[in-house]
Amino acid sequence: MKKTKNYEEEYVKINGVEHYLLHYRTEKEAPVFLFIHGGPGQSESAIAYIVEEYASRNYNIVYYDQRGAGKTYLKNRREKPDTEILKKDLLEIVLYVKKVYQKDKVGIIGHSWGSVLGSMFALEHPEHLLCYIGCGQVINLIENERVGYSKLKDAIDRSGNKDDQKKLEKIGEYPQADTFDMNTLRKMGKVRKLQSKYHLAAGFDKNMLKMFMHSPIMGIKDILPFMTGMMVNMQVMKELMSFDLKSKGIEYQIPVYYVLGENDQQTPIELSQAYFDEITAPDKKLYLIKNAGHAAMIDNVDDYRKAVCEIVESVGRG
Repeated sequence: MKKTKNYEEEYVKINGVEHYLLHYRTEKEAPVFLFIHGGPGQSESAIAYIVEEYASRNYNIVYYDQRGAGKTYLKNRREKPDTEILKKDLLEIVLYVKKVYQKDKVGIIGHSWGSVLGSMFALEHPEHLLCYIGCGQVINLIENERVGYSKLKDAIDRSGNKDDQKKLEKIGEYPQADTFDMNTLRKMGKVRKLQSKYHLAAGFDKNMLKMFMHSPIMGIKDILPFMTGMMVNMQVMKELMSFDLKSKGIEYQIPVYYVLGENDQQTPIELSQAYFDEITAPDKKLYLIKNAGHAAMIDNVDDYRKAVCEIVESVGRG
């Protein structure tokens, strides 16, 4: 395990694959959270420093790169995952983190695609968890895209930008239910680019690039997984197109908290709020982060971290 002043990196063999883990520790007695990144295939370990470095926290946190993402992908380039193997990996990583930190239970923070894995884990394996925190929460991907596309069209129409109206017309039917191929991927990329322009979705802009390049764990080779992540995870995307969290259940055996950017239209907050209102849990609370979109932890670091610290106080030390 490589140690530095404020974080630790390691590779752990899980289900035959070397997985990259990034630890930000505070006091030993504090609760431990596992952060599950989005994408699929888009590691967020590289920007963890923005939230965690030198921050005042009442929790330890572990970021990991999923099979087919980030530094884990660089160690295992032939791996092309599906949802089931990622679920199996997550279970083993939770068990490993519990062992390393000597905890009976840990918390999970799931962002975007990570909220799909995290929600399913919370429903299927509550015995391992203190609580579940959903950020950029995915409820139903097709509905997400329909609502997001409608908001985008309204924004472009209000702007009167003829060029962008033509770009939207060229995209054609979107989304196409229950299918994901190269044509769908190209359309999604064009929609995301326009959504980013109108501040309706997270985009890989100059500011984001700057964040990545200043990351203490990034090198030139680490850029490759961000360029290939979606291609490597095509099977996961195909499965995600038919995902509906409501069909998985609404009864949670652990506390559930949503930390959502108030301006998020990539995973529209109205869909997340509607599902959240239906669920039952020992405790639940929804936090709306001001001046934030799909990546609330980056858009408004202070309020995001304040929400997580408050959640930690409510669930205790486990």
